[in-house]
Amino acid sequence: MFRTNTCGELRLADAGKAVTLSGWVQRVRRMGGMTFVDLRDRYGITQLVFNEETDAALCGRAGKLGREDVVQIKGKVCERESKNSHLPTGDIEIAVSELNVLNTSATPPFTIEDNTDGGDDIRMKYRYLDLRRSCVRKNLELRHRMTMEVRRYLDSQGFLEIETPMLIGSTPEGARDFVVPSRMNPGQFYALPQSPQTLKQLLMVAGMDRYFQIVKCFRDEDLRADRQPEFTQIDCEMSFVEQEDVIALFEGMAKHLFKTIRGVELTEPFPRMPWSEAMRLYGSDKPDTRFGMEFVELMDVLKGTGDFGVFNNAAYIGGICAPGCASYTRKQLDQLTDFVKRSQIGAKGLVYARVQEDGSVKSSVDKFYAPEVLQQLRQAMNANVGDLILIMSGEDAMKTRKQLCELRLEMGTRLGLRDKNKFSLLWVVDFPMFEWSEEEGRLMAMHHPFTHPKDEDIPLLDTNPAAVRADAYDMVCNGVEVGGGSIRIHDPELQDKMFKILGFTEERAQEQFGFLMNAFKYGAPPHGGLAYGLDRWVSLFAGLDSIRDCIAFPKNNSGRDVMLDAPSRLDQKQLDELHLVLDLKEE
Repeated sequence: MFRTNTCGELRLADAGKAVTLSGWVQRVRRMGGMTFVDLRDRYGITQLVFNEETDAALCGRAGKLGREDVVQIKGKVCERESKNSHLPTGDIEIAVSELNVLNTSATPPFTIEDNTDGGDDIRMKYRYLDLRRSCVRKNLELRHRMTMEVRRYLDSQGFLEIETPMLIGSTPEGARDFVVPSRMNPGQFYALPQSPQTLKQLLMVAGMDRYFQIVKCFRDEDLRADRQPEFTQIDCEMSFVEQEDVIALFEGMAKHLFKTIRGVELTEPFPRMPWSEAMRLYGSDKPDTRFGMEFVELMDVLKGTGDFGVFNNAAYIGGICAPGCASYTRKQLDQLTDFVKRSQIGAKGLVYARVQEDGSVKSSVDKFYAPEVLQQLRQAMNANVGDLILIMSGEDAMKTRKQLCELRLEMGTRLGLRDKNKFSLLWVVDFPMFEWSEEEGRLMAMHHPFTHPKDEDIPLLDTNPAAVRADAYDMVCNGVEVGGGSIRIHDPELQDKMFKILGFTEERAQEQFGFLMNAFKYGAPPHGGLAYGLDRWVSLFAGLDSIRDCIAFPKNNSGRDVMLDAPSRLDQKQLDELHLVLDLKEE
């Protein structure tokens, strides 16, 4: 056998035991007539010791081992003289009597340690080496534990795990599809699923009652830290439920994960916040509620009460109060101004006001406003001595709120208010059913076309569809949307009306979703569901800023797999088999 034990399990109680270990050489240290080797596998590190006095040849061979050589050793467990309290195996070492080199390694392109010298690009190219680092491996172990707990929880709630197909028809609504040409059906294409949405609804029509799947999904869209072209959802659907039933069950799942994975007991119900309130107070439908600094609208205080034309012509003026920041220097304030002007945020500027020791207000727009108005500003912002008021305005209220949201998050980060070990969860509810698309020149579904409107708003579909709210809900944790769902439409007539509002012709609706509409004719139960983002949950629990390090083989920010060099070109024979002709335009 290659091993009797792993490199992470031996303890002082095993002293005197003869063992066989196998693993990778992490480090070799020569100290006088002794050679020490750190042997690593998935489970940990064990120190090996070779003594020149007892076996000079063996000690000499050990000294020639290279980093990442794969070796097998036999020896006896001994108590270490110089113990290492940072290692679980730090009380013991192995006095080696036999060494077998199973495979030699080329010199790695970076050190395989937690504090590596490898940059992102080189580690992505050699991801199989990066995965040997304990900090990355632990993320995958965390992911495994979470998926096991998800399965346990949902099984206890009567859910069936059912797989749905990866090759489906294209549904252009929403994000862009990844398409797959069909060799056997020339000129026709499959799409990779953005979500199993319609398929899980069909499972409800089929009477499966409670379905879940830990499923790969694909979206051909621009990438961010929390986005990948392929990602994993904990996808669920339930029959004969209302919104309260779904929220209760999946809030229970979140509490189960916190308790079993993080050891955190969450006993209180998660707060509920209407979408309109989230946008008004935070400028985001996924607000970070670990800290305050909510928005205060200042139109009544600052518009038309002074000679500052920027405010007098604004459609929205809002501010946040940064506690204890009145001492910010001009350089720090200029940095904040530059921050809100950068291209990703795109604001035109920033106004500030300090509450000074004597209670007066010193502002960058002093000359435009009387002291009495600035005191009204202080009262509106509920600002105390030593606080800093930051104000933004614009001609588009929603856009300006989103810009102010970025400033609020930046201030929360600068003030240390976004502790990764603190978790603040809430449900955002009552989303708008539709949003206007300037690009399309029509209303688009904010979630998807199968979301049920709130019952009391259904009459507005005929008179004012833009005012309709959806039976939709998102779970938010620390400013990250970790899951979302809705009650679905199960009435064919209501679904048909929804397609018409979204600009579908009857023929297009039948072509794209006829299979679902036809299924509804055969007795569709009321149903709803939710999908959690597994990658986001793991990254939150691991304290990561990006989901990449909790995915075994992620893509980079350009959507490329630099290890596999994908995507790549097809040779002409493959193109001919697929009946594809390329017509690439030079940029």
